[in-house]
Amino acid sequence: MAKPRKVIVTCAVTGAIHTPSMSKALPVTASEIAEAAIGAAEAGAAIVHLHARNPEDGRPDQSPEAFAPFLGVIKQRSDCVVNITTGGAPTMPIEERVRPAATYQPEVASLNMGSMNFGLFQMLKRFPDLEHQWERDYVGNKDILFSNTFGQVEHILTTLGPNGTRFEFECYDTSHLYNLRYFADQGLVEPPFFIQTVFGLMGGIGPHPEDVQHMKRTADRLFGDTYRWSVLGAGRNQMPIAAIAAAMGGNVRVGLEDSLWCGPGRMATSNAEQVQQVRKIIEGLGLELATPDEAREMLSLKGADRVAF
Repeated sequence: MAKPRKVIVTCAVTGAIHTPSMSKALPVTASEIAEAAIGAAEAGAAIVHLHARNPEDGRPDQSPEAFAPFLGVIKQRSDCVVNITTGGAPTMPIEERVRPAATYQPEVASLNMGSMNFGLFQMLKRFPDLEHQWERDYVGNKDILFSNTFGQVEHILTTLGPNGTRFEFECYDTSHLYNLRYFADQGLVEPPFFIQTVFGLMGGIGPHPEDVQHMKRTADRLFGDTYRWSVLGAGRNQMPIAAIAAAMGGNVRVGLEDSLWCGPGRMATSNAEQVQQVRKIIEGLGLELATPDEAREMLSLKGADRVAF
């Protein structure tokens, strides 16, 4: 009998979209981020995608020093694959965003594949009583342009590539897939490509099932059998899009970076709860979760013994 297909689950535990006043479950301090990542891994996530925050007010912090306290703890207590963001926050310059991954040389780093409008301001309607002024200024900003020019993407590739770090290519629209094809044609990236298609964030492609199918068809045409496909759905789209992708042969990402919810009108109590929920979907389809080592093999990663933390 054929063996069940393995599905890589990534958990993005805190991110730079949601703010601390929106959910008590959102990890902010280094110890909270470490515990959230370890809990997600124990629940079945093969990869944890990491940002850091200022422990005093929860704002995104892309200094390498902010990552140090939780990277070592996670490595000591879990064999999960660590993915360090180069997205940081969309208001940060590229030099700031790349520093943690350049310092710690992880197995995987995220890489956003194109510039885009980044609209968070509609969340103010759902969360009008944000505690910190920075939260109101940040979320309510209608002029955020998330800059990922060809030169900036190339800077990240040439900075991190020599360290053996591979990339989770975050594609928020069809053009981002074509951008990745360009860099592949230039020889700056090599397969297997780990392509994370993002749905439902204002400024990117929508969350309709036809949008999911369109991105998958485009990636198939551009990359054939040289890539691993994963999806993330923003907000209430998280689990429906995960279910669609898992049924179509894809991998999935969940976590409080992408959604604070675990059902209609019910906020998630932890990142692990979201991993457990998507695990039920995956196993209900007759599939199995990939272990960290299986994910390493599927994505041709260098191994945890070759990182700098």
